[in-house]
Amino acid sequence: MSAVAAEGADVAVVIVSWRVRELLAGCLDSLLAEAKDSALRLAIHVVDSASGDGTPELVRSRFPSVVLHAESENIGFTRGNNLALRALGYATPGASSPPLVWLLNPDTRVQAGALRRLVEFMRQTPRCGLAGPRLENPDGSLQMGAFAFPGLAQLLIETQPRLARLRESRLDGRYPAARFGAGAPFEIGFPLGAAMLARAEAVRQVGLLDEGYEMYCEEVDWALRMARAGWQRWCVPGAVVTHYGGASSSQASARAEAIKWRSRRRYYRKHYGPLARGLALRLAAGR
Repeated sequence: MSAVAAEGADVAVVIVSWRVRELLAGCLDSLLAEAKDSALRLAIHVVDSASGDGTPELVRSRFPSVVLHAESENIGFTRGNNLALRALGYATPGASSPPLVWLLNPDTRVQAGALRRLVEFMRQTPRCGLAGPRLENPDGSLQMGAFAFPGLAQLLIETQPRLARLRESRLDGRYPAARFGAGAPFEIGFPLGAAMLARAEAVRQVGLLDEGYEMYCEEVDWALRMARAGWQRWCVPGAVVTHYGGASSSQASARAEAIKWRSRRRYYRKHYGPLARGLALRLAAGR
């Protein structure tokens, strides 16, 4: 099944791409195969952020049913997602938009049944505002894709070398690997932004992604706003997505690291109380 118009779709899919043309092609191939196998009707939007690598030509020639937004400049991950979300009507009250929208990274492969299982879970769990799959590395090993909301403990562990032994622990916001292997869905703080399925009703209630984050922390902020509005967030391990990870950001690693810490400082300022905010900003200073 090819992509369809938004008005007739079960799920909208938004992919923001920058200089990962071949990975994007693989992602779209896997997504369309999943649509065909599951009989889900998908409205797929790709935002190319001035890649300069032939991505628009690839999408137009190989995936003509995909809606392409070819930008003349790199508008960043968050603005790119919001551009497509607005085009799909999620910022317009009363617009006819698909009931679910999947924000998906271009460096992913959708494994058979993944989106179908996520959609089934969302239909069965009406208070779930965000759901994420089990993420795997290309070798099939577990990639941590669901986390507790960050607090001072996580920040201390990351910034204090003497606490490095606690990384990847529950104190660092991680869930036990066994939870992902067991297959049963479980509630989380937030899913990694590489593959998160959102409910249209929740998006309209809390608003689009905060464009104050160029990238990084935007999904944490979104999930926290949903949590405060009463929406649940879940991981559905039976849905599996392969994530290559960092395919775009690794091409500008120094800039990506600076953006990451700028985004974190914004998150601390926005969501921490005065005392915790002061300590957090002190710990993050100079990064």
